[in-house]
Amino acid sequence: MKRREFITLLCGAATAWPFAARAQQPVLPVIGFVNSASRQGYEPQVAAFLKGLGEEGYVEGRNVAIEFRWAEGHVDRLPALVADLIHRQVVVIAATTNGAAVAAKAATTTIPIVFEVGDDPVGLGLVARLDRPGGNVTGVTQQNVVVAPKRLELLHELVPTARVFALLVDPTDATIAETNIRDTQTAASKLGVELHVLNASTEREFDGVFAKLAQLRAGGLVIGNGAYFVARNGQLAELAIRHAVPAVHSTREFVAAGGLMSYGGSIADSYRQVGVYTGRILKGEKPADLPVQQASKVEFYINLKTAKALGLNVPNTLIGRADEVIE
Repeated sequence: MKRREFITLLCGAATAWPFAARAQQPVLPVIGFVNSASRQGYEPQVAAFLKGLGEEGYVEGRNVAIEFRWAEGHVDRLPALVADLIHRQVVVIAATTNGAAVAAKAATTTIPIVFEVGDDPVGLGLVARLDRPGGNVTGVTQQNVVVAPKRLELLHELVPTARVFALLVDPTDATIAETNIRDTQTAASKLGVELHVLNASTEREFDGVFAKLAQLRAGGLVIGNGAYFVARNGQLAELAIRHAVPAVHSTREFVAAGGLMSYGGSIADSYRQVGVYTGRILKGEKPADLPVQQASKVEFYINLKTAKALGLNVPNTLIGRADEVIE
């Protein structure tokens, strides 16, 4: 072999080697993660999801890849986001809001779906039964809408002289909004107080909501469930403080950001369980055989510093029932 031919062959082999090495690397299974809100404000939930995956031995970038899709509060985008994930041939879809779960369910009957919702999965049409979901869908429900009336009761206990309250809902999340309105209105009737329903589905509408609260002389605000409000915990807490409005939400993050109270299921634990179920499906288990998990613990948090700033005297009976008191 001539020297020039040998050098050419050697260079060609050296150039081809990295490509051959890459070709031998295993192709990672891809998880599709879709949510109605934006990633900003949902980092704790994403971390909990990744923790659950880790419990089943899956680490992003090491032995699994994740394609994240966020609707940024525009629920009409969800079908297209889900369709894109299906086009990318994901092996399982983690649909982590009511709207995302419904969109995923409508889009595929073959790709496994693991949902996280705040409503009744049977009522949403996601599964036939909680214990034997059947089909390609299973997941976790907090059913926070069930405890929404309790938030009004806690607020009334803290502001017993108030006769007017308001409920904030996202009209684009119709199922949750309708259930929140119905059940909270029932609670208001039992308490003998007046309840006004206020709508907001964009940040631009928040200022109008708090201006309306002042016009109503509302004694407190119950913030309804839904991904949009969860993602804006900090903003809602800041507005409630600025306008001196006693408010109650569903998550601890609201209270940590300066909000007065929260009452609801542990969202972090629900997302962790979604990660666990996703990992189990990656290992070969079928969604039909995995019963829908229901959040068993409802958590109550209260911010005494905020209560003091609002001039509220928190009774010891309320403090004693709190899972955590922030001072």
